Amino acid sequence: MIKSMTGYGKGENECDGRRFTVEIKSVNHRYNDMNIKLPRFMNSLEDRIRKRLCEKILRGKTDVYINFETFSQQDVSVKLNEQLSDAVVEKLNYLKEKYGLKSKSTLDIVAKFPDVLTLENVEENEDVMWQTLLPALDTALDNFIKMRTIEGEALRKDILLKCSKIKETTDNIAKRASVVPEEYRQKLKQRLSELLENVPVDEQRIASEVLVFADRCCIDEEITRLYSHISQLESILDSEGAVGRKLDFIVQEMNREANTSASKSSDLLVTQYAIELKSEIEKIREQIQNIE
Repeated sequence: MIKSMTGYGKGENECDGRRFTVEIKSVNHRYNDMNIKLPRFMNSLEDRIRKRLCEKILRGKTDVYINFETFSQQDVSVKLNEQLSDAVVEKLNYLKEKYGLKSKSTLDIVAKFPDVLTLENVEENEDVMWQTLLPALDTALDNFIKMRTIEGEALRKDILLKCSKIKETTDNIAKRASVVPEEYRQKLKQRLSELLENVPVDEQRIASEVLVFADRCCIDEEITRLYSHISQLESILDSEGAVGRKLDFIVQEMNREANTSASKSSDLLVTQYAIELKSEIEKIREQIQNIE
């Protein structure tokens, strides 16, 4: 089943006072461009996260946001910068003696200095973190793929509907193209009769002219290839995996056949049908840009 490249999914998991929240969103892109944003202390898990995502995300510009919250004192460590605190206390005592200052507790002042006391996350075992993160990641990924699949099915139905219109228009071109040479023969014979009046018309010469005309404006090959491309397009829409590039190639070929049909045919109605083809093909091309 085809998938859209646009999607969003969210997942959460809480265990032992720790909570992971994962959000995944994506838009169209020619390749698989993945950007993962996570807390610095989790950098060692990025490769595992990327591999997990790439199992199901094959194409698109994907942003992944991972947030970590802890409610356990075991995960937080308070670090004291003793060199900095010694220097601050020394200078504060110097100012007191020099100017005879009286102030509130030196401890309160020192504690307010940046970088004297800092909070740090305690380094956790990588496998333990992964086991807590994985359920949130998988839930977000499942919701993300579900949304992509729903949108992909909507695109598939819309493209198939447009394929039906293209096939119907190709049928009209085929029917019209088959009678164009005969109409040309009749018009040519009538015009010669009017010009030559009572002079007999050379049927062999007319047949020769009609043959040259028919060969020049013949679009049988283009029609056959159009039918083949339509069939391939419908078949690919029922297949699995990343099919966006295949569909894009086929649509380019369909557009080429429509252009050739319009340029080779000297019939106004065939040209009008070819323009209708190009219009529907362009609509499909726009939709395909959203398919993984």
